[in-house]
Amino acid sequence: MGNRSSLLLREEEINQIQEETGFTPNQIERLYSRFTSLDRGDCGTLSREDFLRIPELAINPLGDRIVHAFFEEGASDRVNFRQFMQVLAHFRPIKKGRDNRLNSREQKLKFAFKMYDLDNDEKISRDELLAILHMMVGANIR
Repeated sequence: MGNRSSLLLREEEINQIQEETGFTPNQIERLYSRFTSLDRGDCGTLSREDFLRIPELAINPLGDRIVHAFFEEGASDRVNFRQFMQVLAHFRPIKKGRDNRLNSREQKLKFAFKMYDLDNDEKISRDELLAILHMMVGANIR
């Protein structure tokens, strides 16, 4: 149950993920280990429920939005390791001279915008801003 070794990642997969995301092979292997520990069903994918079991996301006022970011609109309700890594790449700091398409300033801005565009209409309305503020203020009051 979620205890598969990082050795199941082939070197070519690690190289492809490194090229796409900018993570080092060591980081990829550690994140794969974390991914497999979250995969309670041992099926090679994560569900929204798997993500919501992460304590840091459970207490984060934007936790639902972060989890939602892993699931593309109209796509499957499961995320494989490569998709997981592609989303995590948006959270990596930008390093000079080490640009990749998932970690560019433009992609980070698009990603952040989508987190606030709650109804996916490509606009951030006053109500969406108020909802985000409410989530953040409500979390600080508790």
